[in-house]
Amino acid sequence: MSVKIRLKRIGSKKTPYYRIVVADSRYPRDGRFIEEIGIYDPLKEPSEIIVKKERVEYWKLKGAKPTQVLEKLFKKNEII
Repeated sequence: MSVKIRLKRIGSKKTPYYRIVVADSRYPRDGRFIEEIGIYDPLKEPSEIIVKKERVEYWKLKGAKPTQVLEKLFKKNEII
């Protein structure tokens, strides 16, 4: 089982809003997930990202890998 940290879109048309979730890579993008660990709102200026850092660290130790987009967001906001 490959676990990923990725975005789950919950915003409506043309108003994106995302939850940062830990999910099995076989699950659909907006489907089942294991745990919600944050939110990301790209429409706010500057974009808002709220993350439970200790849970990100926990899941990375368990072998979960962030997607490329989240990797960039985490580095930009100095989360990991």
